[in-house]
Amino acid sequence: MSANQHTPRVLIFDSGVGSLSIGAAIHDLLPEIDLLYVMDHGGFPYGEWPEALLTEHICATVCRVLATHKVDLLVMACNSASTAVLPALRSQITIPVVGVVPAIKPAAALSQSGVIGLLATPGTVSRPYTAQLIQDFAAHCHIIAVGSPELAPAVENFIWHEHALDAVLSRVKTAFSQHTDFSAMDTIILACTHFPLVQPQLSVLLPNINWVDSGQAIARRVAFLMGELGLAETPGKPARQSAIILGEEPASANLAQYLQARNIKISAD
Repeated sequence: MSANQHTPRVLIFDSGVGSLSIGAAIHDLLPEIDLLYVMDHGGFPYGEWPEALLTEHICATVCRVLATHKVDLLVMACNSASTAVLPALRSQITIPVVGVVPAIKPAAALSQSGVIGLLATPGTVSRPYTAQLIQDFAAHCHIIAVGSPELAPAVENFIWHEHALDAVLSRVKTAFSQHTDFSAMDTIILACTHFPLVQPQLSVLLPNINWVDSGQAIARRVAFLMGELGLAETPGKPARQSAIILGEEPASANLAQYLQARNIKISAD
């Protein structure tokens, strides 16, 4: 690589480990682009914040990170934050911002039965934005919506401390199975970026399901914008992946091991 050749770098921002599911999809499609994960563990979970305070907090935090880390594009890897914060954030920074929304359109195209599960946080389930997506892209489908207040924290604790998930996952299955059309459900949308990290465990409890999340669509959007910016991957150059953990709690040994297994290095803020 010449001294003047710029290596593209994407910042993936979330309140916790949900950034890892989006980053994995981006890395699969663009393996030679550098990725910087920012995990705002001290602010987790974003779904419980009042919208005005969340907007102020995220804008200030992102601006602080960008003051010391050069990146070309930012992915807001959180459904709750994407639906609330993006207009204000885009007005304060100069790089492109990609948000995450529930993958309702691809799920509607994939489902054969027309009965689709939506697994999300309660906030995402209740947001008018989600209802509008369903109206626009899945009005012909029956959506079984489950808003779990405990699954995202359980996934966070599973990655950080290897806490057991079985009881929480069992309650998720029960919530779906209580619906009369449960037996016809053939597709589930994972509408929180934490949830794809435990899709293998969910698949055991809910077999024969098409699992849909936003990761691949976000990766394709990042690739498109990189092209628009005139930024190309550096052929043959291994990507550098690093993570910044925000908050008072230092990264746990379990989290460090999880990141190391994925070639992600923990960096100082």
